Amino acid sequence: MKAKLYQQDGSVKGDVDLPDSVFAAEVNESLLHQVIKSYQANLRQGTAKTKSRGEVSGGGKKPWRQKGTGRARAGSNTSPLWARGGKAFGPSPRDYYTVIPRKLKKLALVSALSSRAGDGLISVVDSITCNEPKTKVIVGMLEAMNLAGKKNLLILDNEGVNNVYLSSRNIRDLNIRPVAEINALDIISSDNIIFGGEGLITKVEESLKTKAEGAVAK
Repeated sequence: MKAKLYQQDGSVKGDVDLPDSVFAAEVNESLLHQVIKSYQANLRQGTAKTKSRGEVSGGGKKPWRQKGTGRARAGSNTSPLWARGGKAFGPSPRDYYTVIPRKLKKLALVSALSSRAGDGLISVVDSITCNEPKTKVIVGMLEAMNLAGKKNLLILDNEGVNNVYLSSRNIRDLNIRPVAEINALDIISSDNIIFGGEGLITKVEESLKTKAEGAVAK
């Protein structure tokens, strides 16, 4: 598996070999769906809340006598049938968090990277440098690579990229992630994956090598 290697000015420098164990594995769609759904569930706040009939103001007195008024029987003005009454079976705060096993996270990441690589959506830039925070530097690079206006994920090294991060964070539809923090949801949610250095491919391979072989969960 290969990916195009670009220079920061957008010119094609050559090709980069992508390790087959990480970028050409069989895509396990069911596992990928399961893990991504768990990631999305973990992002939910779970703070939705409505008041039940015991929490709204009012009640404590029967609105009118049981018989003789010509109106329907009523026992409390906090009934869900009444305006400003309580909500029946409304939501209450809950925790949606689920624990994702580390092995499944790695297998899902391999499947996500292999899926994007198989579609030719992975690019590598040999080096990205910004002497000072300048958004137009990164915008110019994306335009030269014909990636502007698309949902891109820029993967950077964990250190020494402060100016690159500051130059990229205001760009619409561009997400920036340190290589140590990428996950299957980031990969699948992006149209294009851009590695900000050839060495990042090796780092991804090393972090996944213990689980990369046999990337399809049994």
